[in-house]
Amino acid sequence: MRIGLLLITPLLYAEVGARVDAHAERLGAVSRQIWELAEVGYKETKSSTLLQEELRRAGFTVQAGVAGMPTAFVATYGNGSPVIGLMAEYDALPGLSQEDVAKRAPRVAGAAGHGCGHNLLGTGSVLAAIALKEEGFQGTLKVFGTPAEEGGAGKVYMIHAGLFAGVDAMLAWHPGDSNSASLGTMNANISAKFRFRGVASHAAMAPEEGRSALDAVMLFGHAVDLLREHVPAETRMHYIVTQGGAAANIVPDVAEVSITLRHASMKVLDGIWKRIEKAAEGSALATETRVEQQLIGSVYNLLPNDALAGMYDRNLRRIGGLRYSAEEQDFADQLRKTLFTDPELALGSEATIQPVQTSAGAASTDASDVSWVVPMSQLNVATFVPGISPHTWQSTACAGMSIGRKGMVLAAKVMAQTASDIYANPKLLEPIRESFDKRRAGFSYLSRVPKNAAPPLNYRDR
Repeated sequence: MRIGLLLITPLLYAEVGARVDAHAERLGAVSRQIWELAEVGYKETKSSTLLQEELRRAGFTVQAGVAGMPTAFVATYGNGSPVIGLMAEYDALPGLSQEDVAKRAPRVAGAAGHGCGHNLLGTGSVLAAIALKEEGFQGTLKVFGTPAEEGGAGKVYMIHAGLFAGVDAMLAWHPGDSNSASLGTMNANISAKFRFRGVASHAAMAPEEGRSALDAVMLFGHAVDLLREHVPAETRMHYIVTQGGAAANIVPDVAEVSITLRHASMKVLDGIWKRIEKAAEGSALATETRVEQQLIGSVYNLLPNDALAGMYDRNLRRIGGLRYSAEEQDFADQLRKTLFTDPELALGSEATIQPVQTSAGAASTDASDVSWVVPMSQLNVATFVPGISPHTWQSTACAGMSIGRKGMVLAAKVMAQTASDIYANPKLLEPIRESFDKRRAGFSYLSRVPKNAAPPLNYRDR
């Protein structure tokens, strides 16, 4: 029987941890399977199925293919209040295929890899959910399978579908190189493809008859680069040419650029984006081409929650950090030699608990949008060697081996204990909601992605 939070003892913490440990080996193997599958956004068919199967086996009711996304799901156990949610991600990144070794060695040349540890993220949330179900609680637990976090904004479409309605608290986590609760934000972003259309012609015999879409793309890129001087310093702009023509001796009639902008304020970002659109229009005008804009995704800056972050911090410190074997420390040392990094950032024998983070992160996530509609906090747990950046082959290597899996288990324990605390004492929801309302300050969430928009299921295709 669960008792009030004020009476929670180390024994009860041990009980929750033991339930996580009982399933850690099996779920660790699942995380490895997802790591090997390495399916990109909206294509995570097998990865999503693996997590759904684990939840069904544990007694959850699973609704698959929600919000127009074949790989999205909602798994539910229990009934009534409180309603607590856990979020699972499982999409990989293009081009980051890697063996779990400390040198560049793709598993499949040119293929995707889990350079952000989402194989651990999704599986860790499922591990926490299974442990909670076995412990028993009064209320409802939901696991949200959220595809295409990496630029596909899958959670936005789930918000539009009303799938997060009624959730009292959302517990999230993310792989990183340290252990900490967070009161920091993350950048809002807007991603789109600008497709220019011109007129094809023979590049030698009749160049004057052509109108080069590639010229428009190059002019647009130059305009964006010049704009960097005239935006707030913390703004981030990155783009790639996704289509540049079929052959050098043909004036390209179609060319395309994919661009992402980031800033800590959506309001500021909206103003910068208007200038990006003008740059595209001007490039088309100058080259006598025409331009089409395809919105890929847009996510908000993250809204922290003081009360939930405090609970994460207390439970993280109570449970403790991570201990590493000599073999893991040697792996970390070898991996660090491949980086331009601080020599003092060795893995060491233990990953300690850092103070609650308050700084703004440069990255973006569609989990931020959820934080504006449901009280949410995000936990950071060490699954990478210190100093390693996500979205690298080095982080992919860590995500596929024991260093990553140890962090996943720690994250599951902290989330399971935090949820258990709320189930035991629902009054904890009062300060959680108070923080949510205060930080929103009457703000109404409105995504740039239209409510009637279909998810861009093929956004990774070129």
